[in-house]
Amino acid sequence: MSSATSGEYWLISVPGEKGANDAWDKLNRSTGNISTNSKYLIPDLKVGTLDQLVGLSDDLSKLDSSAEGVIRKLVQYFTEVLEEDKSKISENLVIGNKDMKSYVTKFQWEGAKYPLKQSLKVLSEIIGKQITQIDNDLKMKSLAYNNLKNALASMDRKTTGSLLTKDLADLVKADDFVLNSEYLQTVIVVVPKISVKEWEQKYATLSSMVVPGSSKLLTEEGEHALYTVTLFKKVIDEFKNTARESKFIVRDFVYDEEALKAGRTERDKLLSEKQRQYAPLIRWLKINFGEIFAAYIHIKALRVFVESVLRYGLPVNFQAAVIEPAKGQQKKLRQELNKLYIHLDGSAAGPIDTLEDSPALMSLGVNEYYPYVFFKLNIDFLNK
Repeated sequence: MSSATSGEYWLISVPGEKGANDAWDKLNRSTGNISTNSKYLIPDLKVGTLDQLVGLSDDLSKLDSSAEGVIRKLVQYFTEVLEEDKSKISENLVIGNKDMKSYVTKFQWEGAKYPLKQSLKVLSEIIGKQITQIDNDLKMKSLAYNNLKNALASMDRKTTGSLLTKDLADLVKADDFVLNSEYLQTVIVVVPKISVKEWEQKYATLSSMVVPGSSKLLTEEGEHALYTVTLFKKVIDEFKNTARESKFIVRDFVYDEEALKAGRTERDKLLSEKQRQYAPLIRWLKINFGEIFAAYIHIKALRVFVESVLRYGLPVNFQAAVIEPAKGQQKKLRQELNKLYIHLDGSAAGPIDTLEDSPALMSLGVNEYYPYVFFKLNIDFLNK
């Protein structure tokens, strides 16, 4: 068997032969050096009627797309939640204690979840409900956690940015203000650094009733400096307007110890709530990735079973396989399989390269039609 694999999986099924392993041996002999093959062990399921199978074929196709879509959403969200630990995503994408590849190549039907005594229709309904449930739970859990994250991010944004917009709570203290005065108020002014001299010379003249010598530099950041100045409350609006003409911006800020403390407490609360929810959310994502991935591979098994019965008839006798083409050997493998099984269906005849490459046929989905049952399996959930 080839060791350099492509990371792409084909699920195929071919008619069984007289001996239990004849079809498997024949497949392996012909393809063993251009692919890695494993048996896809699909148990004897309840067949039902031909009409039911035809209807089910369409339902299972929709279920397949739906499961794959939920897996992609879940994996993408899982990666976002891990934040700085993104690199740990692949070790969390397990089914029980198996990674995705092992689960697929050593597939065993999970009878406790999907009882074999049930009809194919009931099995597909069980899986359908499971997919819907996981999808709905994911929406609810991600909404709750994202609301927390967004509230925190919004608070944190206020502590970044320029002095014109950022939260001033950590830049000021009670000593910087005249507090509890009936007539006076201290305001905070953002001054462009290039205009600092101009500010210091003229702030007291920007309106009447400015307390001389009351301006104090609090801090400088980037292109701005932050000053306090004390004036009579009744001239604040006039002062604001005159200051703006010189590009001195008075911030809307009133020092309130209780409000500042409450803001800091609120952030601490949000942060600890986010930390409290993190571990259970990671656990939920890990468990439910395993659940939805298992459901996805069982849907594939149901599809292979249904298509095999529709294609090869009764009694049920087919050999299913998980095939991983060797790197760069897809076309050669397709030709080999075509040679082996073309006798099953003459309508799938024709040169394999034109079948693969014809845009007209591909637009009809004909490129996925072969003399044997064929489904592609995507487990590239980390690459998109």
